[in-house]
Amino acid sequence: MSVTITREGEIALVTVDNPPVNALGQALRQGLWDAVSTLDADDQVKAVVLICAGRTFIAGADVREFGQTPQPPHLPDLVTKIEAAQKPWVAAIHGSALGGGLEVALGCRFRVAVESASLGLPEVTLGVIPGASGTVRTPRLIGLENAIAMITSGKPVRAKQALADGLIDALIEGDLKDGALIFARNAVQQPLPQPISSRPAPQADEAFWQAQQESVRKAARGASAPLMALESVHQSTILPFDEAMAFERQTFLERRDSREAAALRRIFFAERGATRPAALQDVTPVTLKTIGVIGGGTMGAGIAAALREAGYPVILTEQDEAAVERGLANIRKIFDDSVKRGRLSEAQAQERFAGIIGSSNYADLAEADLVIEAVFEEISVKRAVFEKLGQVCRPDAILATNTSYIDPRAIAEGLPYPERFIGLHFFSPAHIMKLLEIVPVPETSDAVLATSFSLAAKLKKMPVRAGICEGFIGNRILKRYRAAAENLLLKGNNIADIDAAMRSYGLAMGPFEAQDLGGLDIAYLQREGARAAGQTVPQTLGDILVEAGRKGQKTAGGWYDYTDGSRKGQPSAAVTALLKPHVTNGSPMSATEIAEALVGEMAAEGQAILDEGIATDAVDIDLVKIHGYGFPRWRGGPMFASGHA
Repeated sequence: MSVTITREGEIALVTVDNPPVNALGQALRQGLWDAVSTLDADDQVKAVVLICAGRTFIAGADVREFGQTPQPPHLPDLVTKIEAAQKPWVAAIHGSALGGGLEVALGCRFRVAVESASLGLPEVTLGVIPGASGTVRTPRLIGLENAIAMITSGKPVRAKQALADGLIDALIEGDLKDGALIFARNAVQQPLPQPISSRPAPQADEAFWQAQQESVRKAARGASAPLMALESVHQSTILPFDEAMAFERQTFLERRDSREAAALRRIFFAERGATRPAALQDVTPVTLKTIGVIGGGTMGAGIAAALREAGYPVILTEQDEAAVERGLANIRKIFDDSVKRGRLSEAQAQERFAGIIGSSNYADLAEADLVIEAVFEEISVKRAVFEKLGQVCRPDAILATNTSYIDPRAIAEGLPYPERFIGLHFFSPAHIMKLLEIVPVPETSDAVLATSFSLAAKLKKMPVRAGICEGFIGNRILKRYRAAAENLLLKGNNIADIDAAMRSYGLAMGPFEAQDLGGLDIAYLQREGARAAGQTVPQTLGDILVEAGRKGQKTAGGWYDYTDGSRKGQPSAAVTALLKPHVTNGSPMSATEIAEALVGEMAAEGQAILDEGIATDAVDIDLVKIHGYGFPRWRGGPMFASGHA
């Protein structure tokens, strides 16, 4: 770590160099503290430019200090010292100015940034609130609505938006250092703006705060940090600056020791290491240039779109030309929808689509470095695909199956060079969902395994290694969760009450709503397949509904009724009648009891998965449930929430 001071005439340049992200550890805080004192004593200096070496500005706190007692100089004191400096400081921002990094910039009299920079206060995503004036100075600088949106969501803003909001004073074109020095020289020729702490706090009436509280509560889905951050912003408009700072700091310290913060810190660290497991640190991934996708249905199209988003050329292969055209149309629709939502420009969508070749000839995959199979979930169909791939692909080409339930070993049976085979279980829609279960077979080489994790990183997905069992990690737990929900119905609990309890717990949807959205027939067909194979699979309540023609929203009726094309289900008298012979008149449970029971079932299955070696760490199970199934991140996953972590 280093903080160096150089001089460019009347302007001092303070350069922070603390790789990899210039995190605000104690040594860096001390270095900046000393730099203020040194430059205040230098009569030749008229202004100071704060700039950072490497790929980013100060990107936040030092994660190595998470969970530890902060050591002086404390960040709020450092920010105050910079703001009170006799020479005005200019923060020159590139990369990311996040959390404490942005708070340091708020202590500077001016802020400038390159266009590619982003600025934000992401503390709520770690279960805390800004603790060094983020909730107090930010609204004084950019107004209440902009400050509340930034602080309570934790989402950063790009430099252009930051300029429009007033968060920065100028965009720098060309070299950041040169531009910041020019800005500083011009700034000292003009009357200086008031320090942010001296500016009046914006005011709003009670109706505004009530509306903001309701909006934040809805978005937070049970997390408390966003609401506490909102309250700190509110107090900053009521209390004098010093008292508002004291309120913020006290709230930050209380939040730091909360279970919510502990859960989010644990997930944060797990995510940081997920794409590069320790066991593979010394293994070099294979370079992937061209990737083939077999199957152009919903899953295959989504995988192809995700690959194109990451810049890979794709060969989409189907059984005949008509199927190829349908597959290409499915992919084109994904890109068109992204254009409609403003996620892609028309030119970007065309560029992505141009990188896909459609083919009905497997021989076109001869030079592919990786081929991902995403065909119908039936073992004979999948085996036929890999028999062809074994004939046409290079011996070193990686071959992957996207199966959700089938044993990958059975799919790859007889495949030449089995060390190149692996399971890559994407989640639908594959171009959106972040989870990727990586399922090696016993023969899979370390290089293939490392390549799979490397691919996940390039696709910006969350990879979790899973052992082989029915459903792997995620769907195995989902099966028990759904069975447990049905068991609650059998005991006299109401469908809508069970769904409401899980929404209140923090999930976007309850178990029955989710089944109606995805289709009850999917799991039904899997159970029927198992029965046809001679397995004993008891009838479920879901089977009763499917056999009565109720498959979910697609048939306007599943666990709920759907009328006039609405996606909001209504309680169904027909379902009540169908299930009545199976339901007892037990005492309904409270929402809390329902949630605890269902989460407990998830965790119990997770523990069994751990005991069997299907997963190697409880946090991997929690990552699966958070990124693949919408488990509330702030609760840390079912294993953490139930005390199994």
